Amino acid sequence: MSPRRMRRSPEERPEPRVYGTERVEEWSDGEWVVRSLTGSASGKAYRCPGCDQEIRPGTPHTVSWPNWAGGEAERRHWHNPCWRNRLRLGPGRSRY
Repeated sequence: MSPRRMRRSPEERPEPRVYGTERVEEWSDGEWVVRSLTGSASGKAYRCPGCDQEIRPGTPHTVSWPNWAGGEAERRHWHNPCWRNRLRLGPGRSRY
C-alpha cells in the first residue's frame, strides 16, 4: 500500500445516507450534509478550508455543511482529497 493511501478506522469511515443529490455522512467530527459537484455550474472560484488553496472554476469538488438547523451558513467548498483527509489535518490547519 502506498504511504499516501491510509485505511480509515471504522469510526472515520462515513456511513452515507442519500437524500436526492445530497447525502448525510457521519464522521468522528459530526454529521455532515455532503454534495459532490462537477464544478461546471458556476464560474466562481472557492477557497478550500483544508489546504487554503483555490478551487478553480470547473474543478470537481465537494461542498459540505453541518447537519443541523442553520448549518447551511457553515457551507464550505473542499477539494475532494482535502474533504476525505480533513480529520488528519490536525488543530489549526483548517480555516474554520
